[in-house]
Amino acid sequence: MTNTEIITSGLLTGKVVFITGASRGIGAAAAKLFAHEGAAVVLAARSTDALERLVTDIRADGGDAHAVTVDLADRDTIRAALDRVDELYGRLDGAFNNAAAIQQPGPLDTTSDADIDQQFTVNFRAHWTAMTAEAALMRRTGGGAIVNTSSIGSRRANPALPAYGAMKRALNSLTETAAVTWAPDNIRVNALTPGGTATEMIETWESATPGIKAHITTSIPLGRMATPREVAEPAAWLLSNRAAMITGAIIPVDGGAGA
Repeated sequence: MTNTEIITSGLLTGKVVFITGASRGIGAAAAKLFAHEGAAVVLAARSTDALERLVTDIRADGGDAHAVTVDLADRDTIRAALDRVDELYGRLDGAFNNAAAIQQPGPLDTTSDADIDQQFTVNFRAHWTAMTAEAALMRRTGGGAIVNTSSIGSRRANPALPAYGAMKRALNSLTETAAVTWAPDNIRVNALTPGGTATEMIETWESATPGIKAHITTSIPLGRMATPREVAEPAAWLLSNRAAMITGAIIPVDGGAGA
């Protein structure tokens, strides 16, 4: 199997799945994978043009996809996106809350108030808003599954990205609390903590801190960064019925870097 091949098994057949940050990177890989696995996908991001291209590609392959524009800094657009899912399908079975913003890399005492505010708004509050709206829709049809994208930087000290790491650690706590709170509603909630992954976000970090990609790669026991699809794969499994007893888990997808 090559890195571009996808083996499908109908893992998500019959499910409606909402994906944030779907225009690129892990989110775009998840959109294609989930559709290949049989899900109807509703893709959310700020980049409308990129979303529409992705929807066109998925439909050309026989998939079911729609796009909705979302600004994670605007809670009303998040709620409106879930209203659109309701209009389109009348249900929601899965959600992959993947969108994130990177902070300007630098030590804690030089991190700006603007960076802290953005990290709180996009990397924490937006997830809270999305999760509560997702759960409300899932609850109407007997439950569902939510997967949040956290970060390896949430599991330990994060001197280069202190605000980012802090908000991702808060997201881990929110994930665990939601899992316990919504278990009676048959809503499972888990998170992934990816390590170095070959996305545009890592390229942005490399531009600000030349050499960071090489540094990250040397810290990964498997000797390379993950592809976006390699992070999307465990998300698909967690959203599927095969993970029916998994909830409240914070699962590393980091090639052993956090071991």
